[in-house]
Amino acid sequence: MRFPGDMTGWEVAGVPVQIRRSARRRTVAVQVTPGAVTLYAPTRVPLAQLRDILDARRDWVAGHLAGYAARPPQRPDAQTGQRVPFLGQDLTLHLDATRTRPDRSGDTLHLPVQNAEAHLTAWTRRACAAPYRELVQEYAARLGAADRLSAVHVSDTRTRWGSCSADGVIRLHWKLSRAPSEILHYVALHEAAHLLELNHSPRYWAHVTRLMPDWQTKRAWLREDGHTL
Repeated sequence: MRFPGDMTGWEVAGVPVQIRRSARRRTVAVQVTPGAVTLYAPTRVPLAQLRDILDARRDWVAGHLAGYAARPPQRPDAQTGQRVPFLGQDLTLHLDATRTRPDRSGDTLHLPVQNAEAHLTAWTRRACAAPYRELVQEYAARLGAADRLSAVHVSDTRTRWGSCSADGVIRLHWKLSRAPSEILHYVALHEAAHLLELNHSPRYWAHVTRLMPDWQTKRAWLREDGHTL
């Protein structure tokens, strides 16, 4: 979170913070909606105090923003002929009443009719496990941190696209398999860099920038379009 000297420069997790003042307000409130953060305050409260309040709640705000980003839009159940992105390719779904489990044949993914959406999710989580592992291992090696990587798992959290624990376990959300390839690569690198720096310090971002100088555009895509995955 950065707090420059003017109101419009404030942001949380890359999302600009708007300040709405009113002479009739008596308390300060922070509102988080998809892609937006609004700070409601009385006119008499100085900026320095508002900054402290926002700073104290930054983890709470960032958590809600991530939750909105990871929340899938409402869409119908899987249907025959539907095209689903998967690791940079498009798979065409085919629902088959005779099948009891998913099966991929070339660019066609055959699904049981019963609970087709659940089968699609389960298949995707299994199918992306090995590619995720190979991708993270590649970035860990390029960063010189291969010996610090313990395991790579597929996640299904509501608030994070990826995570890295202190013991070297990295998790990537299965829905990233539906993102453009460069977005998945960014998150894999983002988490692999945490093997060297378990923070977001300048040294951490230097590791990311060394391998992906344009990482800001990838992060912006996740902020703005991640909810579509």
